[in-house]
Amino acid sequence: MHNDSEDYRAIMNTLAAFPRVVDGKHWDRVGEVFATDIHFDYGDGGEKQGIEALLTQFKEFHNRCSAMQHLLGSIQVEIDGDNALTRAYVQARHQGIGDKADAIFDTHGEYVDQWQRRPEGWRIVRRDATWSVFAGDASVLFD
Repeated sequence: MHNDSEDYRAIMNTLAAFPRVVDGKHWDRVGEVFATDIHFDYGDGGEKQGIEALLTQFKEFHNRCSAMQHLLGSIQVEIDGDNALTRAYVQARHQGIGDKADAIFDTHGEYVDQWQRRPEGWRIVRRDATWSVFAGDASVLFD
């Protein structure tokens, strides 16, 4: 028997780990948040699958930044046994690197995450990101 309040806390703590993992470029810790068989769509070319594809995407964009800060808020959590759904607003600031060190690119949107209880704990098995605002110098992330 599982306790919803313990599950809620575990999901919230795991979700809160995401910005710290990405902003710190702790690529070896991505599996602490996402399942190895993750399906994801960041709104930039359709659905992709697998933690290696997710890592490739994170590195492609975030290794172009000297600093980042992803902020999650207005989080809603629905738990149904060994499955859960979270919806979280995201604001992400990306600072350029090298000749773009003074450039900033901000993104605002929402992450809708599907979760499953796995032997290693709660993990995101699907993420869909939608974006509502882009502001600043997009060349920080995009060529």
